[in-house]
Amino acid sequence: MIAGDRVRVMVSVAVPPDEAFRVFTDELDAWWQRGPRFRIAGADRGFIRLEPGIGGRLFESFERRGTTTVIDTGRVVEWTPPARLVFTWRASNFGPDEVTTVEVDFAPTASGTQVTVTHHGFAALPADHPVRHGADVPTFVRRMGMWWGDLASSLRLHVARTRDTLAP
Repeated sequence: MIAGDRVRVMVSVAVPPDEAFRVFTDELDAWWQRGPRFRIAGADRGFIRLEPGIGGRLFESFERRGTTTVIDTGRVVEWTPPARLVFTWRASNFGPDEVTTVEVDFAPTASGTQVTVTHHGFAALPADHPVRHGADVPTFVRRMGMWWGDLASSLRLHVARTRDTLAP
């Protein structure tokens, strides 16, 4: 990959890889943060889902002024539970041929699972692309790293909160 073309974040969760994979995919709406920084719907009611299996959609559905809108954000291109998930990613302001890729790896550790998210493909986007919000490449990549870092922290907190309540 080209330098500056990827963001990588890692988070440890206190569940085995099969459970971490399931939480990441099945409980996406519960741990993915809400609000305009993380969802197209912003504060509007809605949900984000990842359909299982190759070809499955990553999409957001929300209601605004009585109308339901569904926006596809990506497609699953690799589905290898409990070790790996890869999907394409398109921001809402991407053109028809613009796409990036998100790889999610689930590696066992002594205390659970290390989840590693790598998002790449930014080099294919023009320097003046609206997704960059006027930022140069290093600033844009740093912001994307913080964005994914916030989501990874949210995943970790969701696992801790929901699994603690299930403990005897």
